[in-house]
Amino acid sequence: MRVRAIGGIMSLFPPASCARLIVKIGSALLIDTDGAVRREWLTGIAADIAARTKEGQQVAVVSSGAIALGARRLGLAKGGRASLEDAQAAAATGQIALSQVWAEVLGAEGLTAAQMLVTLDDLEHRRRYLNAAATLDRLLSLGVVPVINENDSVATAEIRFGDNDRLAARVAQAAGAGGVILLSDIDGLYDRNPSLEGARHVARVDRIDAAIEAMADTGSASGMGSGGMVSKIAAARIAGAAGANLAIASGRTPRPLSGEARHTLFVADKGASARKAWLAGGLTAKGRLSIDAGAVKALGGGASLLAAGVTGASGDFQRGDILDIAGPEGRVVARGLSEYPAADVAAILGLGREAQEAALGYAPRSAVVHRDHLVLL
Repeated sequence: MRVRAIGGIMSLFPPASCARLIVKIGSALLIDTDGAVRREWLTGIAADIAARTKEGQQVAVVSSGAIALGARRLGLAKGGRASLEDAQAAAATGQIALSQVWAEVLGAEGLTAAQMLVTLDDLEHRRRYLNAAATLDRLLSLGVVPVINENDSVATAEIRFGDNDRLAARVAQAAGAGGVILLSDIDGLYDRNPSLEGARHVARVDRIDAAIEAMADTGSASGMGSGGMVSKIAAARIAGAAGANLAIASGRTPRPLSGEARHTLFVADKGASARKAWLAGGLTAKGRLSIDAGAVKALGGGASLLAAGVTGASGDFQRGDILDIAGPEGRVVARGLSEYPAADVAAILGLGREAQEAALGYAPRSAVVHRDHLVLL
């Protein structure tokens, strides 16, 4: 762990090693306390993006702010978050205004903006994810700056990202980006709540472990956004699994992308295949398998998950659905695609191959979750 490093955030993401960059901007940076767009600040961001594109870097923006902006226009209490219905109405009203502002500030820099509104299902279902990825790829290759947000006007409490931190990381996966910058009202990770005496800023995280997760605080400092440090660490996990470095940086300066912004850099893993990165970054699972210690060890060695090592199953899943796989202590250690529906998994728990055939009435498959469709977490 290294502490208190300050430096230019863009030096972490040079075009030579980061051809595509995702920049997420929080509500508190875009919208002031009166609910109006901070246009002068946004103009500076647009200039920074233009400078990056001139150097050959392709940039996409994940932009918060629609609910806060719409709530002001509609006169809704609690920033539009008093109820799901208010949030949906505020999002529908604010999104059109927000996209217009982005089009104007980017257009002034000679850039074309495109709007993409996505839901959780768009990035959790493999075929829809690939469609979104294809659209992003084409827009970026054309020199367009996609401006992306969750489609809060139709999202429900149960089926939504809930914060744009994790959305930005999933977009990075879909776009094949090498880096993610989360601009926020906080300047990175601290070893405890930064309001506490003696809190130390953490400049670099090479591995997200239990100690790092324990540092997270769930609050949003402004009260305007929906994500806290927990969501940002979750985003770093998702981005890292896809081989993208992620930085949490303060946006409380006029030109945070080109100036000296304090930050925390989360260093990416080596990177899994595209399909395994998608699995690792998923936020929903249809079911859960519990496995014994022997199976945990076998998975760590690159093996498939066999029925003999499965001690329990829950959820109403079908073949091909995503499952969380938990070890004896209850911690999720892997995720993968089920080779069986839930009823068949229940019938073969703990059984060897010959006993499986007798229980199922047909020749069993080679594994409950095959190693080609499994990723360790």
